[in-house]
Amino acid sequence: MTVFAWARPREFTDLPAAEERFFAVTDDTQVLAHCYWQRERASHPVLLALHGLEGSSSAHYMRGLAAKGFRAGFSVLLLNQRNCGGTEHLGPGLYHSGLTHDADHVIREVVRTDAIDRIIVAGYSLGGNIALKLAGDYGDAPPSALRGICAVSPVIELSRCVHALERRQNFIYQWNFVRALRARMQRKDLCQPGRFDLAPLKSIRTVREFDDRYTAPYFGFDGAEDYYHRASAMRVVDRIRIPTLVITSEDDPFVPSEPFRDPAVTANPNITVVVTRHGGHCAFLGEAGADTDGYWAEDRIVEFARRWAG
Repeated sequence: MTVFAWARPREFTDLPAAEERFFAVTDDTQVLAHCYWQRERASHPVLLALHGLEGSSSAHYMRGLAAKGFRAGFSVLLLNQRNCGGTEHLGPGLYHSGLTHDADHVIREVVRTDAIDRIIVAGYSLGGNIALKLAGDYGDAPPSALRGICAVSPVIELSRCVHALERRQNFIYQWNFVRALRARMQRKDLCQPGRFDLAPLKSIRTVREFDDRYTAPYFGFDGAEDYYHRASAMRVVDRIRIPTLVITSEDDPFVPSEPFRDPAVTANPNITVVVTRHGGHCAFLGEAGADTDGYWAEDRIVEFARRWAG
């Protein structure tokens, strides 16, 4: 189901042209969001969407969510992680799976400058981990405008997910991620010549090797395992104090379902976990009908968003 959902062509003919907006998240780094604003933006809630590893605002699930959210009366902001979506030139550094700073910056800026008072954050895979970690990091003091969090197939225990990715049957996923990571570093070198040593890049065959060589040292982690432990939302899910919906599946090829049954998750009354038998990784594709295109998780996100911020 995962590969089929990724490869299946989709069209969004009712989605208007996006407004590009650059957020200065640090003194030397900007991130790009593609924004679908309702006409009177201050009168409408915002749905902020976060993509997965090496994804972008153009990913089919991001645009699918944008179309449904916009139709439901939300302004929708599709945020590119640093360097993603062709933005390698907007900053000197990298991004990682627990980097909540940028989403927090976007939330605070649209509240301050656009008078937005209702926000839902929805993340997929890596973006799902960021969304959950963001809520956990806020703890008892989330921004008043933040009304809820949705996470689809979130990699909430990164080490276990990377271990699962290394299984032989997951070779195609591992290869796809590594190919994208290597290509991004090469593009980064065109924008920032010599900033990163590309000599080891050709020998990197796994996500773990990439993180050990580039991600972890750049952000000051003591190797990949230290990075995975500290960046995982599992460290802070017990502190989440806003309505949260988590959707995952038993047959996800590289996100094990066991962590979602951990007491840190299940004992938190603010978190609702839906574990389906089938759904793959960020796929959740069902039959299309009169009022749905079959992308079930997108429908659930919009339903949740309307309940808590509509």
